[in-house]
Amino acid sequence: MIDVYSTATPNGHKVHIMLEECGLPYRVHHINISEGDQFKPEFLAISPNNKIPAIVDSDGPDGQPMSLFESGAILVYLASKTGKFLGNTDREKFTTLQWLMFQMGGVGPMLGQAHHFRIYAPEKVEYAVNRYTNEARRLYGVIDRQVAKTTYLAGDEYTIADIATFPWLRSWKNQGIDWEEFPNAKRWFDEISERPAVKRGVEVLASLRKPISDDKSKEILFGATQYQKR
Repeated sequence: MIDVYSTATPNGHKVHIMLEECGLPYRVHHINISEGDQFKPEFLAISPNNKIPAIVDSDGPDGQPMSLFESGAILVYLASKTGKFLGNTDREKFTTLQWLMFQMGGVGPMLGQAHHFRIYAPEKVEYAVNRYTNEARRLYGVIDRQVAKTTYLAGDEYTIADIATFPWLRSWKNQGIDWEEFPNAKRWFDEISERPAVKRGVEVLASLRKPISDDKSKEILFGATQYQKR
């Protein structure tokens, strides 16, 4: 059994979708990041960076429990555990991993900044809004060019690179994106959206997610609470 400590964010959905795609049994534990659950000692014990998601696999590689944090590492772990969505040859695996790193190092951080400065920043900083909106458009362009050549990001087979990237593009409106500029990416996005496991994965914990509107939640997520020494 895999215990998942998560919430309904793009990084959380990556792991929810992967578990559904693999058909692995799992239990979900809601980490309410707006209330500060991510700073509790019991969560920090498995996720020292105080970020969701994290997992504990009761049947780790050596038959002993294993905990993991960082969504990309979790995807690689689950792909290795099940033999699914990573590729079969070394070439396929490294191609998948490069696109996974593209998501982890580019798509996630940059689109996250676009969300922050376009939606959540207490004051609109024109330079920051333009910088991250333009970077979002650049990244969508990279995806668009890639899936003009292949069905999925790492080739013609669906992989953890697609599972990692898809949830971040669900908020395309908040990122200032017009799908008409990226028809190949839109085709890729729509095709993944229709996968039954993806539909199930994005619903995990979705009913518990609330808009970040009150001052307390904003302070916990974006203020001094984040930077306290622990």
